[in-house]
Amino acid sequence: MSKLYAGLAAATVIGMVGGLFAYAQFAGPADQFAQCRGGTVGGDIGGPFTLVDGEGRTVTEKDVITKPSLVYFGYTFCPDVCPLDNARNAEAVDILEERGFDVTPIFISIDPERDTADVVRDFAFNHHPKMIGLTGSLEQVKAASQAYKTYFRKQNSEDPEFYLVDHSTFTYLVLPETGFVDFFKRDETAEQIAERTACFLSN
Repeated sequence: MSKLYAGLAAATVIGMVGGLFAYAQFAGPADQFAQCRGGTVGGDIGGPFTLVDGEGRTVTEKDVITKPSLVYFGYTFCPDVCPLDNARNAEAVDILEERGFDVTPIFISIDPERDTADVVRDFAFNHHPKMIGLTGSLEQVKAASQAYKTYFRKQNSEDPEFYLVDHSTFTYLVLPETGFVDFFKRDETAEQIAERTACFLSN
């Protein structure tokens, strides 16, 4: 269990550091959505990707991000962080729906060895019927992760099946026409995510 908690702590810390790095690297003075953000964010985050959906079909970002989307990188074997974050994102989507906004939650696996198309499909559906689960080859997953400036690293383990993966833990708000517009930290609630997302979609 000590290894388990160490892995969770590492994932959280690395996520915070990675997010702050992205914030510092890509923040800029001009921001058309400044009134919607907790701070100023911009820069070259997000972009094209090619992955595999829950039905085993090869898809691109144009196939998947057809509506405003909350994008999260994680893995299904994650014992705590990923399920909690995705449950919160699903709750935010429901809050937004009550307010008249149609937002898609997206889960991208960074553990393609274990997360097959069937696995990510079931993981996503168990969190929300609208959630899209994506996986792919290791190369495809790395390319998508690099596009969003995320981090992941498989931990060393004596058991090749039961290992943890350190990873950043941010949720990205992506609009079909605009692309990436903001990210949300782990300590932000579903209500806070919904409130800020609604601001973007109202402007």
